[in-house]
Amino acid sequence: MSTDEMEAFLAEWIGLDASSIGSAAVERACRTRQEALGLAGRGDLLALVRDDAGERDRLVEEVVVSESWFFRDRQVFQFVAEFLATLAAMPGRAPVRILSVPCAGGEEPYSVAMALLDAGLPESAFRIDAFDVSHRSLARAAAARYSANAFRNADSTFRRRWFHDDAGTAVLDDRIRSLVTFRWGNLLEAGFATAKGPYDCIFCRNLLIYLTPPARAGVERTLSSILATDGLLLLGAAEPPILGGAWIPAGDASLFAVRRAVGRAAAAPPHPPQTSTKRSASGSRTRKPPTAPQGDRGERQSRVPAAATSRRTVADESSAALDRALEQAGALANQHRLSEAITVCESHARSCGPSPEIFFLEGMLHQSSGDLDRAEACFHKTLYLDPDHEEAALALVLVAGRRGDARMAEKYRESASRVIARKGSS
Repeated sequence: MSTDEMEAFLAEWIGLDASSIGSAAVERACRTRQEALGLAGRGDLLALVRDDAGERDRLVEEVVVSESWFFRDRQVFQFVAEFLATLAAMPGRAPVRILSVPCAGGEEPYSVAMALLDAGLPESAFRIDAFDVSHRSLARAAAARYSANAFRNADSTFRRRWFHDDAGTAVLDDRIRSLVTFRWGNLLEAGFATAKGPYDCIFCRNLLIYLTPPARAGVERTLSSILATDGLLLLGAAEPPILGGAWIPAGDASLFAVRRAVGRAAAAPPHPPQTSTKRSASGSRTRKPPTAPQGDRGERQSRVPAAATSRRTVADESSAALDRALEQAGALANQHRLSEAITVCESHARSCGPSPEIFFLEGMLHQSSGDLDRAEACFHKTLYLDPDHEEAALALVLVAGRRGDARMAEKYRESASRVIARKGSS
């Protein structure tokens, strides 16, 4: 049996693109397992791993790349902590939920826990789940004993606070260990998304680059299905450009954080004229249209359908134009062509009029490109058109926080709390 057949099996089982690690690595892993089991041929190994889940897992242990370290890309954890602290501060908010997959030896999810405590969040304000396909990695995460290799970050003050030395290894404090729930899980299995999510933040860094295109698409769909509507997806440096869905940058280019592109699903079509004086959802009063004189009713009834059809046609065309603009800008943003995406938003606003969806997307794009002033202006415009736009209200908190303006951040946080309270009572 050739190595190609084993590579095909690994692509089927864990989505591995053997070219990403080299056929020699797969060959070496197979040889290691054959020798350990005393098997004569590669065909015997393939038959065994197909039937024996334990042996399948042991082969995977030899293949997967599960190296990590604490606070890998520290700016990512600072950004995530600010984002989640903003969410957690909202009155009546359920604990924020974080997912780390694959979690390797636990360095990443434990770093999240430490970052959130350092940001002032109480332990009751967040939940962290961590999954990996490697039982060996999960066992290492559960033991929470680490060598110097796990502390490559130049700033190791967290090591003095949260670890103690024992026989040459650093042992993590039980308080941090208790904040992460570890489980075995394979993102390619259909059941992975069952009863999971929504997560406010998902770390899935440096997995997609090892997957075949079909497996990558499947994992992306799963992640999208369990990510909260306004959640963050954290990826590896090379991964945002290879996403296939509609995503936009959620922070500076160095963060490799994305969120869903603004869609039209949540945007209701124009409402027909109201027939009562009760308040509409936006809070403004609507008036009952005047009643036509009795003698004019026949003529009026003949004209209304045509007028209504005309209004629906205009509304449909406007909605379609907005859909196209959002899709085009989102696709450009996904390719990191931020200035072009911003131009699409500006062009749509000039030709079709303002809309909260366009202003919010433009604000996110300005924020991603580092222009906080223009981002802030766009989020204000979003809220002017849609006072209950929760994501824009939260975005303003983050903008002020990134400026280091604590007073304004608190002011925006209070405003966001009122938005959320209004939506919760409606």
